[in-house]
This record gives sequence, C-alpha cells and structure tokens, in this order.
Amino acid sequence: MRRVLALLAALQTGKAFTGDELATRLDVAPRTLRRDVDRLRSYGYPVQTQPGPGGYYRLSAGRAMPPLLLDDDEAIATLLGLATLASTGNASGGSIDDAATRAYGKVDQYLPKRLRPRAVALRASLDMTPTLAPSTSAETMSTLADAIAHRHVVTFDYIGAAGAATARRVEPHRQIHQHLRWYLLAWDTDKHDWRVFRTDRIANLHEQSRTFTLRPLPADTGIDYLRQGLNRYRQRVVVTIDAPVTAVADAFKYQDVELTAIAGDRSRAILMLDSWQWLLPSLAFLDVDFTIDEPATFRTACQRFGARLRQR
Repeated sequence: MRRVLALLAALQTGKAFTGDELATRLDVAPRTLRRDVDRLRSYGYPVQTQPGPGGYYRLSAGRAMPPLLLDDDEAIATLLGLATLASTGNASGGSIDDAATRAYGKVDQYLPKRLRPRAVALRASLDMTPTLAPSTSAETMSTLADAIAHRHVVTFDYIGAAGAATARRVEPHRQIHQHLRWYLLAWDTDKHDWRVFRTDRIANLHEQSRTFTLRPLPADTGIDYLRQGLNRYRQRVVVTIDAPVTAVADAFKYQDVELTAIAGDRSRAILMLDSWQWLLPSLAFLDVDFTIDEPATFRTACQRFGARLRQR
C-alpha cells in the first residue's frame, strides 16, 4: 500500500512519466509498476497510458477530489466507525457526533467506484441504537491535538462536576476516551499538579504561543492515570466465575473489568467497585457458580444477602 501511495503522489504532480522513470523513482520492476497502475485504476483513479516509443503514464486532470485509497475492509470499517460515532451523543452543532453523521452520509462519494455500491448497501442495512452521551466539540478536540503536538500551553473555562466555573491554564499531554466520555490529561500550571478534565465541560479554549517541556506521564498511560482517579474511593474486587470469558465479558459489559481465562472454562474478573451491590446484577444474569476471592467484606455481605433470600 505504501508503494501504491508513492506512485499516486508522483502521478498527482501532473507530470507524464515514462515507465522507466517511474520504475526507477519507485525502485520497482516494470512488471510491479504495471500491477500497481492497475491497482490505482481499480480504486477509480484515471491513469492514462500511452504505449510504445514515447509512451508515458499520467493522471487525468480535472478531478476536484480523488477517491480515498481504501481497500474493502478499510471502507467498511470507516463506515461502521462513523455510524457508531454518529449514534453516540446528542448531535449538537459542531460536535464530533454531528460531524460523523454528516460524513457518514457522504463518504461513499469519495470511495473508489467499485466500493460505492457496497457502501450504499451497508448503509441501508444498518440500524443503530442512539446512545445518550455528552457531545464533544470537534473544534475543541482539534485545538487540543494541535496544542499537544506543538507543546503549547492552553487556557480555558472549566465547569466542574458540582457546577462551579474556574479559569484554567494547563500543559496538555493526552486526550483519553473512556466509557463514552472524552478527557484531557494535563499539567495544571496553577495547581502544580496533574489534572484530568472532561472535554465536554471545556469552554473558551485558547491555544497560546508559549511552549512547555514535555513531562513524564504520572502513570504508564493516560488511561491508567484516569482509572486511578476514577477508582480512588473504590475497592478492588476479584471474582472467579464458572463461565467462559466471552460470557462474562457480555454480562459485565457496562463495567470496567479485567478478565482472564483460567482452567476449566472459567474466568477471573477483577473490578473496582463502590459497593458489593454492583456485583449482583451481572452475576445474576450469568446464572452460574462463582467465588468472591476478595475482599472478604464483599463476600460476607453477599452471603448475608443470600441468607435473607433463602428466608423468603
């Protein structure tokens, strides 16, 4: 694919190349060059060929936007990704989900001709359940991405969970996605500490010209640090379940769970929970035997609850 993109880049200069020139430029055999030209044509690119003495390869002019260079699987993945993103949020103007909705309706126009019927068929076959989640501004995420790339300080107004508004000046490091929420991991220059901000609560964002020195992250990844904060007041729970990992994953799909397959088609689940009650719905739907390995307080609480049920 990289070689085909290099061929496309050469042809998009508008120059006519002889076969020998292109083969030398791309460091390929003439036979490989002809195969790559045929591949570009299959994607819908109008490559003109003049055979014989004085022959050349040239890309036809007059194309406002060439088709995306995607194979079948990539085109399907692109459409499904846009459809999934479009179904998440509230479609407010300027949001990522709103942009995905618009892109989803037009992306097939820029696919190679042979993929357009499949894209149309795929779109017609889909029904997506809307999932309510905070919408995040596409402009905000783009500005943060630029600031992270160029190591620029940013300022913004932030609305906390309790509704209090504060002005922030931070060094942005990572954008994180977790449980249908986008977060910014940044070094707060006023607090002199790491902070995580919900991106949908950021307003009046401005990228400054002032640069900063990249700092080592406070955890292995931004997601690890976010989880540390979310799990600060939760307890680690380990459960051995007499069911395969696929079944347990489906039962705990709304939990941040770490699953491991163990002998006998069983699974070990590790979760961070506020209380033992959060275990019950998922385990009840599994309807299999299980053992709460830790903590002992959760195990005792569930045993008492089971005893109360037996008295009914």
